[in-house]
Amino acid sequence: MPYSLTSSSKDTFNSALREKGLRPTKQRACVYGVILGKRDHPTADDIYDRVKRHLPGTSFATVYNCLETLVGCGLVRQVNMDRSPTRYCPNLTPHAHFRCTQSGKIYDVEIDNNTLSLIQALVPEGFEAENLDLSFSGTGKPSDN
Repeated sequence: MPYSLTSSSKDTFNSALREKGLRPTKQRACVYGVILGKRDHPTADDIYDRVKRHLPGTSFATVYNCLETLVGCGLVRQVNMDRSPTRYCPNLTPHAHFRCTQSGKIYDVEIDNNTLSLIQALVPEGFEAENLDLSFSGTGKPSDN
């Protein structure tokens, strides 16, 4: 059964693709849908496994091409941390990422407007930042239980 996007997500998806002169295909919609459906910063392999549940005949190359298209259309962003595989994030607001070195999980770290202004003030004079790519890694503290 093909993946179904919400009405709002479908509008965003269709608009972004058409703006680049691209067709909204069921494979692209499915890849986008699985990224939106579980916001755990999946790798291309994770996404491929999830897409195969909805579109069994889909190849890894198709999923990878869809990911490149979604990134190029600004629907998702790539997250690269250390030497680990690229992951994909649908959160397009300015934020950072934290990777737990014990579990490997990646978490979004929201950045408020004051902090964002402080970060932007670090950009050399005469330049304007177009992208924020900030990441942290570490371990969780043991719980008090």
